[in-house]
Amino acid sequence: MTYISRVTAAAGALLACAGLLAAAPAQAAPRVAFPLSDNWLYLTVVKGETAQSGDKHGTLLLCDPMPLGYARAAEACGELSAAEGDIARIPQKKVFCPMIYAPVTVSAHGQWNGRPVDYQETYTSKCAMEARTGAVFDTEH
Repeated sequence: MTYISRVTAAAGALLACAGLLAAAPAQAAPRVAFPLSDNWLYLTVVKGETAQSGDKHGTLLLCDPMPLGYARAAEACGELSAAEGDIARIPQKKVFCPMIYAPVTVSAHGQWNGRPVDYQETYTSKCAMEARTGAVFDTEH
């Protein structure tokens, strides 16, 4: 089985587990092991101030052994690596963002170097989100 086939199969299994967990009654969530990497995040970006349960469509970012997930995955993995997996520690970029209120809510769940990552934040606009989080949530390009 090729590397890409293993990644695709593993990502499908992870997403299937996440779907089963969402449908199950509330209880302690089983620990899901991701076999290919210690550095992965399931990312969501939702327009608005709150992430509605029906709005959850995300992207799986894999950083080891090579970045996969979306066009800017290598850049996102580099930024996460420099911040030791802590999205809040990614240096803010100095950009001018229009003062148009168009909120986006982002979340990241996964692990980095064996530590759990659980991040959620609402930004005033996509520009403000990208200035603060770099390429991590830029999954649409």
